[in-house]
Amino acid sequence: MAADSEVSVCPAPPPAPCPPAVPLPPPLSPLTACPALSPQPESEVFEITDFTTASEWERFISKIEEVLNDWKLIGVSSGKPLEKGIFTTGTWEEKSDEISFADFKFSVTHHYLVQEPSDKDGKEELGEDALPLPMQDLLCMNNDFPPRAHCLVRWYGLREFVVIAPAANNDAVISESKCNLLLSSISIALGNTGCQVPLFVQIHHKWRRMYVGECQGPGVRTDFEMVHLRKVPGQYTHLSGLLDIFKTKIGCPLTPLPPVSMAIRLTFVLQDWQQYFWPQQPPDIDALVGGEVGGLEFGKLPFGACEDPISELHLATTWPHLAEGIIVDNDVYSDLDPLQAPQWSVRVRKADNPQCLLGDFLTEFFKLCRRKESTDEILGRSAFDEEGKEVADITHALSKLTEPAPVPIPKLSVTNMVHSAKKKIRKHRGVDESPLNNEVLNTILLFLFPDAADKLGDVFENRASTSAGNNPPPENEDYNLFSQFKSAPSDSLTYKLALCLCMINFYHGGVKGVAHLWQEFVLEMRYRWENNYLIPGLANGAPDLRCCLLHQKLQMLNCCIERKKARDEGKRGSMSDRSPGGASGDGAKGGDHSGENPDKEKEFGKSWESWSDSEEEFFECLSDTEDLKGNGQENGKKGGKESVNLKPEGRLHPHGKLMLLHPGEPLYVPITQEPAPMTEDLLEEQSEVLAKLGTSAEGAHLRARMQSACLLSDMESFKAANPGCCLEDFVRWYSPRDYIEEEVIDEKGNKVIRGELSARMKIPSNMWVEAWETAKPVPARRQKRLFDDTREAEKVLHYLAVQKPADLARHLLPCIIHAAVLKVKEEEAVEDISSVKKIIKQIISHSSKVLRFPSPEDKKLEEIIAQIMSVEAIIARARSLKAKFGVEKCENEEEKEDLQRFVNSLLEQPEVSVVGAGRGPAGSIIHKLFVNAQRVPAPLEEELRRSGCPEERRQGVQSEFPPPAGREVILRASVPRPAPYSKALPQRMYSVLTREDFRLAGAFSADTTFF
Repeated sequence: MAADSEVSVCPAPPPAPCPPAVPLPPPLSPLTACPALSPQPESEVFEITDFTTASEWERFISKIEEVLNDWKLIGVSSGKPLEKGIFTTGTWEEKSDEISFADFKFSVTHHYLVQEPSDKDGKEELGEDALPLPMQDLLCMNNDFPPRAHCLVRWYGLREFVVIAPAANNDAVISESKCNLLLSSISIALGNTGCQVPLFVQIHHKWRRMYVGECQGPGVRTDFEMVHLRKVPGQYTHLSGLLDIFKTKIGCPLTPLPPVSMAIRLTFVLQDWQQYFWPQQPPDIDALVGGEVGGLEFGKLPFGACEDPISELHLATTWPHLAEGIIVDNDVYSDLDPLQAPQWSVRVRKADNPQCLLGDFLTEFFKLCRRKESTDEILGRSAFDEEGKEVADITHALSKLTEPAPVPIPKLSVTNMVHSAKKKIRKHRGVDESPLNNEVLNTILLFLFPDAADKLGDVFENRASTSAGNNPPPENEDYNLFSQFKSAPSDSLTYKLALCLCMINFYHGGVKGVAHLWQEFVLEMRYRWENNYLIPGLANGAPDLRCCLLHQKLQMLNCCIERKKARDEGKRGSMSDRSPGGASGDGAKGGDHSGENPDKEKEFGKSWESWSDSEEEFFECLSDTEDLKGNGQENGKKGGKESVNLKPEGRLHPHGKLMLLHPGEPLYVPITQEPAPMTEDLLEEQSEVLAKLGTSAEGAHLRARMQSACLLSDMESFKAANPGCCLEDFVRWYSPRDYIEEEVIDEKGNKVIRGELSARMKIPSNMWVEAWETAKPVPARRQKRLFDDTREAEKVLHYLAVQKPADLARHLLPCIIHAAVLKVKEEEAVEDISSVKKIIKQIISHSSKVLRFPSPEDKKLEEIIAQIMSVEAIIARARSLKAKFGVEKCENEEEKEDLQRFVNSLLEQPEVSVVGAGRGPAGSIIHKLFVNAQRVPAPLEEELRRSGCPEERRQGVQSEFPPPAGREVILRASVPRPAPYSKALPQRMYSVLTREDFRLAGAFSADTTFF
C-alpha cells in the first residue's frame, strides 16, 4: 500500500501458516551415529541442518504469547454486563511491556476497566455456546459516545483490549505485507493461548490512529477493520449511505435482513460569544491615586480573567436507540432535528492559559527573584550616599548613647519621610525621572504607616501603641496561615509591604519602582530608630520565629526602639520588666508580682530615672576572667559579714514567702535584665559558634559559660538586692526544684524542715557554683547589657539596606502566596465550588511543606503558583458560565438552583446531560445562545452542506443551528455470517464525520465452525 495514499483500508488477513505445535526430535549427531553403518571414513566431517531452529517471526509470536500468559489473559473471559456510564465513572488502568521483531521494537499495552470480580456461579452458567465478553460488548448500548475514553473504547465499546504499537514515536508500520504479517502473528498467538481479549496492531503514522485487530472465541472470530479518509465521498455523509456500506460488508444471505439498530449523535459548536460581554473589566491604572486601581485597593490583590476563559460550547444531540426505517436521513432530506433529539449533553472548551490578574501578579513578582541587580545599580550608585553624610551618621551612631539631652519629637508627615531620598535622587536625575511619582509614593507610605498622617506627637504615641500589636489577633484558621507558610500575619506591616511591592512591580516601573519604594522604606526605618518612633503593624515582644526572616528583623528593630526609648525617656516600659521565672520555666519565683506597693514603685522609678548612658554610671563587666574569679572567691571567703553591710540595690518587691537562710531577712525579687531577643539567623549563627567549640572539656566549659550569661546577670542582680545571701537562697527562688526540703527530727525531738541542694548542684565544678562565686553584687542598671540595642539596630538597618530586590522578593514571596490563598478562598466562598475547595486544601498543604524551609526550590514555588492560577481560572470559568446562562437573572429559585448545579457540573465533569433536552431550562438557554450566534454576522467558514437541501430546511433548523461539526453513527446487528446456517453473531460499525476527516471502524464477526 502506498504511504501517501489517502485511503487506508485494512484487508482481511490471509490464512496464516501455523508453526508446528510440537517440535520434531533432533536428529542423531555424528558423535552418536553407529560407525559401522556410516559409509564415509570417520575422519570426514559432515553437517546436519537443524530445521527446528525458530525463526524471528516465531520468536515474535512466542513473545506475544509469553506476555499474554504473564498478564493472565488466557482462557475464558467473564464479567458482569456493563452498567450505564461506567466507561466515564469507572477507573481505567493499563500495563505495558516491550517486545521486538528482530531489531524492531514494539510496545504492548493492556488497557482495561477495573471491575469487581464476578462470582463463581456466573462462570459455571457460561455454556459452551456463550460468546466471548468483548463480542457481547459490541452490542451493548449503555455506553455509546463516552465523553472521555481511549479511542478504541469509543469506536468499539470494549472494556478490555491489548494494543501492539511501534515503541518509538517516529516508527510506523506502513507496508501492506508488514501489516498482514503482524495480523497473522496476533491471530496465531490468540489461537495458541486461547486468549479471548481483543488484540490490536497500530499501523501507519500514529497521528492517524489506525488500528486493525482480532478477537477469537470458541468457534467464532471478530475482525476489527478501519478506513480513514481525508476527503469524504458524498454518499457517506448521510445515514442511508452508511447503512448501504454496513449491509454490503455484512453480506447477509437471509431475506428479509435482520433489523439494524442505530445510535446517532450530532455535535454543534458555539464559538461566537459576541452578544455576551465578558464581565471582568480590565483594571484602570490611572485611578491609583484615588485610592483604588481598577477596583483594587492597596493591600488587596486583584482577581479574575482579562479574557473570556470559555472559548467554545459543544452541544451533542443524541438519538440513542433507533430502529432502521424510523428516521429518514438521505442526501435530500433529514429528520434529524436537534430540537427533537431525546438527549442533549454539553461540554465546554476552556481557553488555553487565559490571562488572569492574580496569576500575572504572582508570576511577575516571582520573576523578581531571578534578578541580580542591587538597589544601588538600579537607582544609581549614589542613591544612599549624600556627600558622605550617611557614613558619618553611622560612624557616630554609638555616640548617641552618651548624649543625655532629651530627643525632640517633631511632627510626623509623609513629607518628612521621603524628603531625604527625593533630594538624593534629584541630584542625579530630574524629578520626573523617579520611578515613583510623589502622589503614588505618598499614597503607599500612608497605607504602610497610617500614624504618619497624625500631626501631633501625643496622638502618634497613642496610635503607635495600638498599632504595635496590643490588640489580640483574631484566632481563626485563615489568620493563622502565616505560621504554616512562614510568612507574616495578614494585618502586619510586612504583609502590607509585600502587597504594595507586588502592585508597584506590576503597575509602576517594575524592578525600579520596587527598588525606589524599598529605599524609602529603609530610610523610614532609620528615621524611626533615630527618633524613637515605634514601627506600626508589628506585634509586641521578641521576634516571632514562625514568621519570615524580614518580619523578624523588623520586630527586632522595634525591640531596639522600645529599649532605646525607655532609656532615653528615663523610665522603663512595661515590656522591659522581666521576672526570671520566664527564663527558668519555674512558676514559684514570679508569683507575687501583684504584691507591689506604691513605695516599691517609687523606688523602682527613681532607680531607673537615675540611670543614664554616661560612662560613670554604666558599668562594663571586666573582661579578665581571672580577676572576676579572684574577686568572687575573695568575696565568698569574707562570708556574709561585710556583704550584709552593703546597701541593697535593684529590688523589685519582696517575695512574700521566702526568707534568706542565714540573715533571716525577707528575700527580695530583684530587677533583672530582659534576655536578648533573637532572630532565626542569629540563633543559627550562635549554634554554629557553640558547635565549633568541639567536645573537649575546655570547649564544653567555654560553651557553658557562653550560655550562662543571663544566669550570671540574674545572680548579680540577686546579690545586689539581697546582701548576705547564699547560693541556696538564689536556687530556692530561681529553680525551686533544685532545692530539696524534708522533715527531720532535731536533737530536742522536734520536727523541723531542712533543705539542701539537689545532686546536680553538688557536682564539682558545677557551672552554677562557679557563676555564683564569680558574680558580684551589681544591680541590673549597672551591669553590662545583655542586649545591646544600638548595635543590634544598626545590624538590622544594615541588613535591610543591602537587600537586593531579588532578596526582598524571596523574603516576601511567602507573604504574597499567603495573600493569594486568602484571596482565592474569599472568591471561592462566593461561588461555592466543591472541587475548588479540595484544590485550595492541597495548595495549603503543599505550600506549608515547601515554604517551611529557608530556600525553597524555584520549581516547587512555580508549582504552587501554577496551582493558584488554575484555581483562579476555574472560578473565572464559573463566573463566565453563570453570566452566559443568566444564573443571577433567573427569578425562579428552583430553576436558579438547577442552573447553578448545571454550571458547577460543567466545570467538574467532561460532559453534562441537559435535563429535559431542548425543552428544559438549560436547553432553552442553549437554544437561544445558538439562535443569537446565528444572527450575528460572522466570517464565512467552510461548511459541510449537502447539495439539494430544500428551502424549508435551510430556513428552518439551519437558521437556528450551524452545520454540525461532527456526525457520529453506530450501526449494530446480530447476523449469521458467513453462511445462512452460521451462528448469529454481533456486527458493529462506527462512523465519524468531521471537518478534517472521515473514519469508519468496523467489527465484523464470523462463524469459524459452520461456514
